[in-house]
Amino acid sequence: MAAIDDHPGEHAAQDPIKLIAVRDTALSLDEVFRAVGDDAAGGTALFVGTVRNHDGGAAVDALGYSCHPSAEAEMRRVAEKVVADHPVRALAAVHRVGDLAVGDLAVVVAVSCPHRGEAFEACRKLIDDLKHEVPIWKHQKFSDGTEEWVGAC
Repeated sequence: MAAIDDHPGEHAAQDPIKLIAVRDTALSLDEVFRAVGDDAAGGTALFVGTVRNHDGGAAVDALGYSCHPSAEAEMRRVAEKVVADHPVRALAAVHRVGDLAVGDLAVVVAVSCPHRGEAFEACRKLIDDLKHEVPIWKHQKFSDGTEEWVGAC
């Protein structure tokens, strides 16, 4: 006899990866948040990475992101791993490339899960793995005229 499922909303959605993109245009918090909306999710975690005005004690004027052509496919691979390891209802990740100014959005990721703790954990795993595994590079331009390349996100 089959077991009765008392909590059907706790299982992952059919295709929980709703949005994966690398873009050269401004990112939208609303778009990413809407992408992870799910009536069975009790918790949604959203992370926004912005261009800050300093790094390592040096003032940053601007930066540029560039990526390998495989970046979007690698983002999807990372997202699939997060979905496999967490009870994700919906997931979205968008990264910006091109020239950005201080305050611009560089990356927006969001995850919805049945409970808040799961959403926090899955969102943190998503952004940490994107940063370490996706071939996106940051070229920082400092106020003193120096520049620096930083590997992956």
